[in-house]
Amino acid sequence: MACYCFYFSSPFIKVNGNPFLMFNIVERKFSIFGNMFFPQDLYIFVFGTLIILVSIVLFTAVFGRVWCGWTCPQTIFMELIFRRIEYLIEGDWTQQKKLNEGPNTDARAWKKLLKHALFLLVSCFISNIFLAYIIGVDELIKIITEPIEQHLGGFIAIVIFTLVFYSVFAFVREIVCTTICPYGRFQGVLLDDQSMCVAYNAQRGEPRGKRSKKSTEPKGDCVDCGLCVHVCPTGIDIRNGIQLECVNCTACIDACDAVMDKLGKPKRLIGFYSLGQVEGKKDFKKNYTRQNIYVAVLLVLCSAFLYFIFSRAPIDGSLLRAAGSTYQSQPDGRISNLYTIEVINKSGKAVPFELKSADKNFELKLVNKIDSLPKDGAAKLSFFLITDKKNIKTYKSKTAVQIWSQGEEVNTLKTTFICPPGAQ
Repeated sequence: MACYCFYFSSPFIKVNGNPFLMFNIVERKFSIFGNMFFPQDLYIFVFGTLIILVSIVLFTAVFGRVWCGWTCPQTIFMELIFRRIEYLIEGDWTQQKKLNEGPNTDARAWKKLLKHALFLLVSCFISNIFLAYIIGVDELIKIITEPIEQHLGGFIAIVIFTLVFYSVFAFVREIVCTTICPYGRFQGVLLDDQSMCVAYNAQRGEPRGKRSKKSTEPKGDCVDCGLCVHVCPTGIDIRNGIQLECVNCTACIDACDAVMDKLGKPKRLIGFYSLGQVEGKKDFKKNYTRQNIYVAVLLVLCSAFLYFIFSRAPIDGSLLRAAGSTYQSQPDGRISNLYTIEVINKSGKAVPFELKSADKNFELKLVNKIDSLPKDGAAKLSFFLITDKKNIKTYKSKTAVQIWSQGEEVNTLKTTFICPPGAQ
């Protein structure tokens, strides 16, 4: 339920007027926890991506595929929405098998029609939520409420996403986890004998077999009922050992525990065990060195990420000397260079701003004047930096331009001023 609330509400929650989460690739604007990020913030995005990757490695090394079974949207939507709709209409797996193998009756056709109609309806709802993550809630509401011809591209996107989600949850299903998703492919290199994962306790369960009062052959606790296989969404037999297809959803644990309760046996014949325990290593001991290294790396990355977030200037920009230009001689004998600057507002509100030279020996003269930026807006300006010849000591002199807003300096952009010493 917590995951549902997060996935469905994140695009609609606004912080400082910005969506809690938005990944607008089209306009190259990204809102994370209400903070707007732009292409100029690529370095922050890199650290954020590294944090996600290290977190995946850490949690996989400690808890196995906990993401797949408990937080992955594919698993959550499939098991808690689409599978339940299917069970409600067609029954459990045994009833579905009988229905699919039975005669082609009107009742069967109506059940299939109702199931797929509901699948399409839910897929359409999910596609709208997905689109809200990309273009924002405000644009999505316009697409829904205004005439289709005004937002034809958005309407087509909703249709395409709906068909994709419908195809995935109605037909592709577990193939996403077993074949398409790359995470399942490289999880094998992330696990070690310390990693916790869903596993079958073979030492306790074997030899498996049906119970018989006449039989004197010793048996393990596993009665070979097959329920762990029937409830598995990817159709594997967990008793065959750790497998690529296992997503750690724990459905087999619940089914096995119910059987153990009826037999009066201890629970967790199938449970969370480390690979060392499953393999029965006699000298197995818990060793957290690898996990501690991952935690240390993660803390360093998080610290750097938070530093960049809180030290980010509210108004950023890129400063370049005008393409193809060189120095100019002014009528009063001074020397000038022409520059272009593109400023972007990251403060989340409309703000005034002005440009100043950081060096008192240089005068800043604007070609076009813009003194304010709208929320998330940008502006491109041209200006001259002008100085006396006596201030020129080298061909390239380092200088800087300051961006001021509401009486305080918010950013400083460095550049160079070119002119041969003694130029006329």
